[in-house]
Amino acid sequence: MKYDWFTAKFSANYQNKGETNSFDGQLRICRDSVIWLSFSPLLGIEVFRIIITVDSVKFINRINNTYFIGDYDYVNKFLNTNIDFDILQSFLIGNDLSFYEDGKFRASLDGNQYKLSTAERGKLKKFVRNSQEPLTILIQNIWIDPETFKITRADVKEIRKPNIKLEANYSGFEKVDGQLFPKHVSFDISADKNIQCSIVFSRINITTPQPFPFKIPLNYRQVK
Repeated sequence: MKYDWFTAKFSANYQNKGETNSFDGQLRICRDSVIWLSFSPLLGIEVFRIIITVDSVKFINRINNTYFIGDYDYVNKFLNTNIDFDILQSFLIGNDLSFYEDGKFRASLDGNQYKLSTAERGKLKKFVRNSQEPLTILIQNIWIDPETFKITRADVKEIRKPNIKLEANYSGFEKVDGQLFPKHVSFDISADKNIQCSIVFSRINITTPQPFPFKIPLNYRQVK
């Protein structure tokens, strides 16, 4: 999907360690810049707000009056993986990764879909801010519908961590301003903590700029 701005409401089911939680929320994206999420599991009352940029992660927890300001180390320690902004942005709405080398994809047929596979896909050098950081090299598979050429499934794992995989499935495609968008998305993270999440989007808009409000109340306590 081509867009500069993206906003939608969503309903989601989240499974972790045998427990299932349901919640509603809002998602806003300024392409390649900001991801903003608001979670409201009960009566429309917000309990979490998250704002993610290329190099930072911040959230407010209104349940226990705390907030966090940090980087992707927090997310990656929780998931035991190596996720960055581009992976999050791309997987949320079913696009290919933006800032990774094209590499050499191997094409094949898998059932009635095209499958593209790559053995090594490295981060583009101009987007690696610190040359001392280890370069993320990904193994990626993408399944494409032969009629719409939309991604219906994708998975990615890092060469250094082959037992950890992020997989996404996309369905329920509907037109939004002339473009097909998957309204049903499911994620499966295979790691030390196996996590499943299914999302249904509604009220999708890709033309209207949106604000990203994030104000920490003075009485909130910072957590690390």
